[in-house]
Amino acid sequence: MVVSALIMGVLIMSANKMAQVDSAYITEQEYLEGEKFAEERHEYVDGVTYAMAGASRRHGRIAVNFARKLSLTDRQGNPCDIYLSDVKVRATRSKAYYYPDVLVGCTADESDTHYLEQPCLIVEVTSKSTQWKDYTEKAVAYQKLASLQAYLIVAQDQPLVTMYYRDAETGWEVARFDGLEQALTLPCPESTLTLAEIYEGIDFTQPAE
Repeated sequence: MVVSALIMGVLIMSANKMAQVDSAYITEQEYLEGEKFAEERHEYVDGVTYAMAGASRRHGRIAVNFARKLSLTDRQGNPCDIYLSDVKVRATRSKAYYYPDVLVGCTADESDTHYLEQPCLIVEVTSKSTQWKDYTEKAVAYQKLASLQAYLIVAQDQPLVTMYYRDAETGWEVARFDGLEQALTLPCPESTLTLAEIYEGIDFTQPAE
């Protein structure tokens, strides 16, 4: 099962995670209040904050490409909000807050103005410095979100998209796309994107970072 395998990955990477501690233990409320005025963004996991590194131009372009191609409504006709990098997602069961590269919510029930609790789609544009966290810690935390229908990890150095998606009968499944002519279909918001669209304007002959 996908989740079990990813949990093992988190345990293997625990030593690396501990080396990234930015501060002593703080409460969720302290984190949320402090983040409103912080000069740099921080993610939060169970009392510990982690400073976020700046993103490359390629990273930003891929995220924008992805967001531009998404539908603005879900299959029930509900309007969807699409956010790039600056809105957090709250992973309550993991006691964590993350800043996904693309975050989509299609519910009007969100009460906080600085984070979403009920996203239907999360996209992370991964890099060598973040891929272990994207594929392990974040994948486990995101799959615990009851509202989430799909989580995508998009590579920068080659055409490669890993999509975790929720199946009504079998639970979480995973699919891999690595050809520019390939298309992936998202359940929420209902959209079809080709890798060529996601990587539009990207020159893979140049270094990713």
